[in-house]
Amino acid sequence: MTVSDDKSFDENRHDQLTTAPNATEADAAPRIDVSEHDGVTRIDIRDDAEVRPGPGQGMPEADGSDG
Repeated sequence: MTVSDDKSFDENRHDQLTTAPNATEADAAPRIDVSEHDGVTRIDIRDDAEVRPGPGQGMPEADGSDG
């Protein structure tokens, strides 16, 4: 698969994330918000992102348990 110069970044991203055999539209959903203020770029993980960094569900660290 090649990246097209005729398409925007978002269009290419969508195409790449939805071409896998079992891919869905949800796979291409935005996961981060990027903002810039006074020359500082901030990247935040969206609250509605299905995939988030850190321990996964059911792991003691995610549940607030010590183990």
